[in-house]
Amino acid sequence: MPEIRTERLRLRPALASDVAAFHDIFSDPAAMAFWSTPPHRDLAETQAWVAGMMAIDAGEGEDFVIEREGRLIGKAGLYRFPEIGFILHPAAWGQGYAREALIPILDRAFSLHRLPFVEADVDPRNTASLRLLEGLGFEEVGRASRTWNVGGVWCDSVYLRRDADKAKGS
Repeated sequence: MPEIRTERLRLRPALASDVAAFHDIFSDPAAMAFWSTPPHRDLAETQAWVAGMMAIDAGEGEDFVIEREGRLIGKAGLYRFPEIGFILHPAAWGQGYAREALIPILDRAFSLHRLPFVEADVDPRNTASLRLLEGLGFEEVGRASRTWNVGGVWCDSVYLRRDADKAKGS
């Protein structure tokens, strides 16, 4: 998996040494408010998650660490083709970093991996992510209730999709 540079970011493969920085994100209740699992309780949980990220087969997905000025601020990618996902540390929210990271990831999904579409499953309460994805050309294709049980609480889903033919003009 290559390294990608944008104007402000470096996207790179995950390393075992990223565990502590990811734990800062995955143990933060605000960052995890709309994630598919509760906040991580201990470093071992985050270590297992990073190991899973590192073990993604190139034919199945592509997930990148997002760095800003040498500091890990999140992750973005397609953990399993064709589903896109991203999470950033709350200190990095609202600065356009997620959009900046997702543009080259989407470009790779359509041009290199030749995916016919990319999809997302978003909690309807996560209005910032919904706006971001809609701004990147995703369209709502459905909704479902009680799709994720996160720490004993049922959450709903908004399903979004972006077709390859909309890939131009990110």
